[in-house]
Amino acid sequence: MSADVLNSLQVFGLSFLGGSMVPVNTLPAFIRNTLSPAHAQLLVHRIRPPAPGWRASDERCGARGAFLSWCRMLANLLTNLLNPEYLLYSPLMLLGFAFQIWMFVDAIRRQEWIWAVFIFFFSLLSALLYFFLVYRAAAQTATRGFELPGAHDRKRIKELQAQIHHLDKAHHHSQLGDIYFQQGQLERAEACYRAAIERDPEEPDTRAHLGQCLLRRNRPADAKPLLEGVITANPTHDYGHTLMALAETYQALGDTAKALAAWKQVTQNHSYARARVQLAELLASTGQPDLAKAELREVIEEDTYAPSFQRKKDRVWIRRAKARLGKL
Repeated sequence: MSADVLNSLQVFGLSFLGGSMVPVNTLPAFIRNTLSPAHAQLLVHRIRPPAPGWRASDERCGARGAFLSWCRMLANLLTNLLNPEYLLYSPLMLLGFAFQIWMFVDAIRRQEWIWAVFIFFFSLLSALLYFFLVYRAAAQTATRGFELPGAHDRKRIKELQAQIHHLDKAHHHSQLGDIYFQQGQLERAEACYRAAIERDPEEPDTRAHLGQCLLRRNRPADAKPLLEGVITANPTHDYGHTLMALAETYQALGDTAKALAAWKQVTQNHSYARARVQLAELLASTGQPDLAKAELREVIEEDTYAPSFQRKKDRVWIRRAKARLGKL
């Protein structure tokens, strides 16, 4: 174990620090007990103080000076992390270490390999960046992989709330419901959709979006009449998204035949990964594994050539396709 610790620290550049050795008796008790005397003598270095006549143009300035400072900081951090006594008496450090492990495990689970490497080697800063750029962006688990038209930001919410206060129009309530739906605030979204329907009972967009909201709230029986009514009037409503929601509703209610027909109707006109993956899953569950495999392979292959924005949007479905294909 002691050799592994020493080698790990040297990989981070501690061997470049230079300077005099620190006496063994000044090392933390944890390190003295863990390492052999020979390793302990080599473990920690101290930066030499500036020589007389040191100038700003000295070669230790610039990139080399920054590198040495970074190495010293990293050495202190690693030494502290190796010391359970330090973690015990530094709750903030313990909390940060736990947060880093959390983000590292999440990156592995999402197959974000580059992020996982950065979090492992570059500590808390990378973990914080990952949290805001990746984890938080995908945190709306209730609606991940499901989209509705329209932006969803705080400024737009304030604008719509002001318009509702002054004008109280149905489409303002519906647009606000769309934003809450995208944010995963399904209870608020439902309230907005119902307020919009009270003011305009025949608006198909609002009825379709309320149906999708109820489906995400695990109420497929309530969603079914809303979605069927919209599809009966316009089978291509919302570019196939309403029909996909209806197919998912049929699946949730156990009506496999209608669900299969709806998925096939969607895939005849659209190439949505969401539709094709769920169609493949349904084919597999109904004893058609060869058709399911072909569908999943095609989805995965097409994703390779898709533009980056599309790949990001379909990421959850591509992972699901790969996992399902591995089980067939």
